[in-house]
Amino acid sequence: MNILLVEDEEKVAAFIKKGLEENQFNVELAPDGAAALKRVLNMEYSLIILDVMLPYVNGVELCRQIRLKNTEVPILMLTALGTVEDKVKGLKAGADDYLLKPFHFNELLARIEALLRRKNQSAAPVLEFEDIVLNTLNNEVTRAGTAVNLTAKEFDLLALFIRNKNKILTRQTIAKEVWGIDFDTGTNMIDVYVNYLRKKIEKGHDRKLVHTVIGKGYILK
Repeated sequence: MNILLVEDEEKVAAFIKKGLEENQFNVELAPDGAAALKRVLNMEYSLIILDVMLPYVNGVELCRQIRLKNTEVPILMLTALGTVEDKVKGLKAGADDYLLKPFHFNELLARIEALLRRKNQSAAPVLEFEDIVLNTLNNEVTRAGTAVNLTAKEFDLLALFIRNKNKILTRQTIAKEVWGIDFDTGTNMIDVYVNYLRKKIEKGHDRKLVHTVIGKGYILK
């Protein structure tokens, strides 16, 4: 697994790189947003770890630029900016997950592993619901024959909904199955992801598929 780490703080970058390499990841470093963008245009990565406060091109803008070229590579943002507005800004730019500094390395590793867990080993390669087709072999999604571009987390979330169609999924269940770790339910992160997924799969369609069950969670029906 090749990971691009974009971090301008040398000590933090060295700490993360050492830990990931000890866990059998190949890590390439980029010290600023401009250098990272050049690497992304010329190399393929399994995952990108992205600091927000970067020289030349900040992390949010860099994330947005990466998404114009690659809609599938998982992006994990690292930042000391922890307000809901900051998180939403990062998610809107195309990030799949958001980790606050300072953090424990084991949590970083768990989030990386969750992002790389693109499909359930025992699941059928093609999942369908109504006019939605989700292919876990090539990570393609269509609705009524039209391609829908999803981020890695949105793809996993849709797969979870389809595998549990007509069942109410609590926010805790979604956090466990999609993120793979205990999630801070004091934030609206899951609601934000569900809202982004809704917009992408329901745009241009009269029939809505993802419904809110007040006080309980969400259901695909």
